[in-house]
Amino acid sequence: MKNFFFEKAKNITVNDLLQKLSLKKLKKNFKINDIKELDTAEKHDISFFHSKKYSDSIKSTNSKIVITNKKLKNIIPKHIKIIEVENVILSVSLVTSLFYPSALDDTFDKNVKLIDIKNFINLKVGNNVLVGKNVKIGKNCSIGHNTLIESKVRIGNNCNIGNNVIIKNSIIGNYTNILDGAILGKKGFGFFPSKKNIRYPHVGALIIGNNVEIGCNNTIDRGSLSNTVIGDGTFLDNQVHVAHNVKIGKNCIITGQVGFAGSSFIGNKVMIGGQSGISGHLRIGDNVQIAGGSGVIKDIPSNSKVMGYPAKNIKEFLKENR
Repeated sequence: MKNFFFEKAKNITVNDLLQKLSLKKLKKNFKINDIKELDTAEKHDISFFHSKKYSDSIKSTNSKIVITNKKLKNIIPKHIKIIEVENVILSVSLVTSLFYPSALDDTFDKNVKLIDIKNFINLKVGNNVLVGKNVKIGKNCSIGHNTLIESKVRIGNNCNIGNNVIIKNSIIGNYTNILDGAILGKKGFGFFPSKKNIRYPHVGALIIGNNVEIGCNNTIDRGSLSNTVIGDGTFLDNQVHVAHNVKIGKNCIITGQVGFAGSSFIGNKVMIGGQSGISGHLRIGDNVQIAGGSGVIKDIPSNSKVMGYPAKNIKEFLKENR
């Protein structure tokens, strides 16, 4: 998908990247189109390999050049060029900032103005609704008081946006409800801890499907390199947090105060009870049920019912805690 929200620098070469990483330049220089994750990278994109969890992805990636470290480089297929670094995530941050120099700037949109309903079809708005440039809003929508929609956001038909909502870097489908106080599409909590914490850019978007409900005071981060996705028909209760790059499938039910760490994949028709936590980089299968207050730290196969910390099969948990 085209990046609607961040402008990419042109004519970046591999030697530009190597210079940014303080590495020796190549004799044969060539252009690099973009930086992407392994699953979405194309032939002329650079990608990265930082964990054995992505061993399947490194074998099938279309990228021909990958950033990795000494420990992982022997797993990479021979036809892929390797840029070896000490810290993969820090290096990815530096390279991403080269392609997208404005991505770390997450200040307020200076271009917002009071909305003019004449520019939209059958739109109902409250007081003090602000919109940025090139915002698209479909037919028959409503927007509550004091809501802010920043530049380039896209909202489908028959959507209801509540009061005091902030939407940026987001694409929203049809018949979707965003309740009061939600904050959508802000940058994620991604950084490299050092003497001075170093943030890495978030150039992904937030994609929300059709017939979705986002509860009051939800915070949903945009993606870092890939997008954060909420699938069709999924309902999120109040005070849910969804971190960067999380993919939530269709027709899921997520109850209050659930938290998702970054880059986890949630299947279809998943039900999660209140105050549960999902760790990062996990895969939760389809039709999974997770009881309230659970802590999920491992992958869960489809059609499972789990509870507890660490979350385990519900029958096993109950037997151990009689």
